[in-house]
Amino acid sequence: MSEEFGGDFITIVDDDGQEFELEVLDTMDYKGQTFTAFLPADMDESDPDYGIIILRSVLDEKGEEVFESIDDEEELQDVYEHFMVLLFDDEEEQE
Repeated sequence: MSEEFGGDFITIVDDDGQEFELEVLDTMDYKGQTFTAFLPADMDESDPDYGIIILRSVLDEKGEEVFESIDDEEELQDVYEHFMVLLFDDEEEQE
């Protein structure tokens, strides 16, 4: 029996006030921080900008979870590689 990704969706608002619906793929703790991988739910898969979006989960001053972008390219690449192992190694083990 294979397990499908998805089912959990969130809407985020960027700094310009634009709303985006994202499908949650997975969350992982890595190097003392929490990261979440998403796929854009409101974008066609053939769009050149379509792909995995990785955001850092932090708590704001009210203690509520907010997501922020990862600005450091090295850190983003490192986190991306760990997500690929997490997402696709699990998939291979289930076959």
